[in-house]
Amino acid sequence: MLLSFLALCCGGAAVMYVLYSWLIPAAVQYNAWWALLWHDAIVERALNILTRSTRPQRLLKAVQKKAIKGDPQSVISTIDYFCRHSEWAMNVGDEKGAILDSVVCEVSPSTALELGTYCGYSAVRIARLLPPGTKLITLEFNPDYAAVARQIIEYSGLQDKICLVEGASGDLIPKMQELFGIKTLDFVFLDHWKDRYLPDIKLLEECQLLRKGSILLADNVICPGTPDYLEYVRNSPRYESKYFKSHLEYTKVEDGLEKSVFLG
Repeated sequence: MLLSFLALCCGGAAVMYVLYSWLIPAAVQYNAWWALLWHDAIVERALNILTRSTRPQRLLKAVQKKAIKGDPQSVISTIDYFCRHSEWAMNVGDEKGAILDSVVCEVSPSTALELGTYCGYSAVRIARLLPPGTKLITLEFNPDYAAVARQIIEYSGLQDKICLVEGASGDLIPKMQELFGIKTLDFVFLDHWKDRYLPDIKLLEECQLLRKGSILLADNVICPGTPDYLEYVRNSPRYESKYFKSHLEYTKVEDGLEKSVFLG
């Protein structure tokens, strides 16, 4: 009887492991909302309870354990590996990250802004490509995310090239010229709350932080999606826009980046 019970428990555990580790993740790879529900609502909450930690803290621990300190590319590769093989996270990711890299290299900005730091992945990705003497300003509303991002940025060795500021983008954008002594921005990466994309670029316009030729690059324009933002930049005579088709980070779900050139 005991052996039968143990065999049943082991069999049930094996089935659960296969479902959790392989079948369900494979099944949700191609469906946007199932992927977000599984990774963000189910797995993250379960692991938070089981480990008594948060996803950003687990990601930080992986970086500290696996990445080479002072090597930004090692930090990026470690995070990508963690997100593909251990636990999904909402970074721009390796596939869209290559597009981000190409745009940053093309622009070679002297002034750069990121809206939405999260754990610092894209900040490290951008800052490692910036010309000497250029700093990336990155804004993060969530203090817990900011605390982890600071440690990842420092671990990468790029703390002198990245200025992380905590607070709401709507409050900080009007103060940027005063706080940082900048006149305009060459490059802006939008990767924060999707309903803030449109209000924030209008605020950048109002505050005259965009010049003719300023580049906006927006992530997640398809999934979760930013329809009002896309309608604006694609139809406004003030912008020339191009869509770069890709996939939601670490999945097969369609997503992409929208590159918009401000025409003045």
